[in-house]
Amino acid sequence: MRILHTMLRVGDMERSLDFYTRILGMKLLRSTERPEQGYSLAFVGYGSERDTAVLELTYNHGVDSYELGTAYGHIAIGVADVAATCERIRAAGGRITREAGPVKGGATVIAFIEDPDGYKIELIQTGSTT
Repeated sequence: MRILHTMLRVGDMERSLDFYTRILGMKLLRSTERPEQGYSLAFVGYGSERDTAVLELTYNHGVDSYELGTAYGHIAIGVADVAATCERIRAAGGRITREAGPVKGGATVIAFIEDPDGYKIELIQTGSTT
């Protein structure tokens, strides 16, 4: 397993992209618009997503600010089989907050768990289970 990305909610995507790319020197790696679901994503980092952890900037349409405590989103961890990993976590006493299944608006299989303090961790399927 490895950390894939950390998600931060942003109030203005252009302002955030300017900060992370121009000021911090990250590269815009990819972006996604999901108007039907009401959000936009931009992934930024210093290297390839294949090789390094990156930041996922999420703009929820119509939301221009957050309280500092709600700015944290989740940590993502790549696993070969999300459903099997959830079963292993559940058997060990872990809390599954979203069962394995495709992401809304897409086909990627994900699940969410919580750590003992309530921090969200997303499991993203990185391998084929067939």
